[in-house]
Amino acid sequence: MNLTHSRAVWLMVAVTLMWSTAGVVSRQLESAARFEVTFWRSAFTALSLLVLLPLWRRATPGPADRQARSPLGHWLHRHWGLLPESAAFWISGVCWSVMFTAFMLALTFTTVANVLIIMALGPLFTALLTRLVIGQALPWRTWAAIVAAGAGIVYMYGSQFLAAFGDTSIDTASLIIGSLASLCVPVAGAINWTVVQRSRSHGESIDLVPSVLLGAVISSLVTLPLAFPFQATGPDIAWLGLLGLAQLAIPCVLSVVCARVLKAPEVSLLALLEVIFGILLAWLGAGEVPGQPVLLGGTVVIGALVINELLGWRARSAVPRIQSLDGT
Repeated sequence: MNLTHSRAVWLMVAVTLMWSTAGVVSRQLESAARFEVTFWRSAFTALSLLVLLPLWRRATPGPADRQARSPLGHWLHRHWGLLPESAAFWISGVCWSVMFTAFMLALTFTTVANVLIIMALGPLFTALLTRLVIGQALPWRTWAAIVAAGAGIVYMYGSQFLAAFGDTSIDTASLIIGSLASLCVPVAGAINWTVVQRSRSHGESIDLVPSVLLGAVISSLVTLPLAFPFQATGPDIAWLGLLGLAQLAIPCVLSVVCARVLKAPEVSLLALLEVIFGILLAWLGAGEVPGQPVLLGGTVVIGALVINELLGWRARSAVPRIQSLDGT
């Protein structure tokens, strides 16, 4: 698929809109329990990717696979891009499974806005982890963004906990569990990104979409015994099937296509639209109105992330390119 820059931007906007539907769709469920919600979504994601990945790989063939593999490993890689011999690939799959499971569980405990705003901290967790693991220095703008985003989160949750102490109708336990589950998503995402980047620097190419398939399979297997007895109605399963296909499988493939055209800061900035779209859809489609502390604290978090990316983009653009020996 050959995309111009402007079409890639609009396609990435559509991707974030598809990602943002999880919250409002989860509010339409009638009877599905917490782990059952996660199981069905992950299972439908795995089934969708089992069909989509071979089609996508045939449409966009990569370089010939010259690595030594077992017959089973070669067959899995040819059809789905799986790398069963790679430890980094398995770690990436486990990280995706944590993200899938924690995200849907968090939505069953707390509001869509709370979950999405915490998830938006992913780039900052990644920056901190690369500083600790790889030793990559962080610029002052990233440290400032971490402090500002932390202040926004403290205000957002501090206000909600203070309100809970004075209002017995607010379930403080659910707020805590939902927040901790939400926090697992950006932490697992940061580990995933660091492992993938480290493996690529050592000459091992990890494709994120096959890792998503592995993560969906792991999440399904882990949550299946916890999902019994099944309580989901027919409409529930239809909604969760829609999430598996249109909220995860299709946009994950499309985001990889966009990333081949867009620069990393552009992808990061456009991905933040998921927070805005997700809160708006839950507000309009499920009547879940975000409170003032969430709006103010969330604005500080998103603002810090946007400014950090824009300053980083400007700093990278200001660095003159050094011409290489081959004239490039």
